[in-house]
Amino acid sequence: MKQIEAVIRPHKLDAVREALIDNGITGMTIEEVRGFGRQKGHKLMYRGSEYHVDFMPKIKLVMVVVDSLVDRIVSTITQTAKTGTIGDGKIFITPVEEVVRVRTEESGECAL
Repeated sequence: MKQIEAVIRPHKLDAVREALIDNGITGMTIEEVRGFGRQKGHKLMYRGSEYHVDFMPKIKLVMVVVDSLVDRIVSTITQTAKTGTIGDGKIFITPVEEVVRVRTEESGECAL
């Protein structure tokens, strides 16, 4: 099993979520996060004053999937979230040793 964390633009969330559901994802967690990478923020004007926004708003999707779905899920996120400009996001994949469903105490892949 693998945990996939994807940081994407907020306006891409609905399209990515629908595409993931169409590709076999049965559950995910999302968080509203802020950060920066190469994008480095941007400048805004407010009441005639310029100010710099260092941390850009992003959405972080977290899901745990069976190994056989990883490539398809990464491809789906990449194709759906991509705009072709700096700030499209990142995808992180890490191994998961165990999963336990609290309600039934099932463990392993059947707990997903």
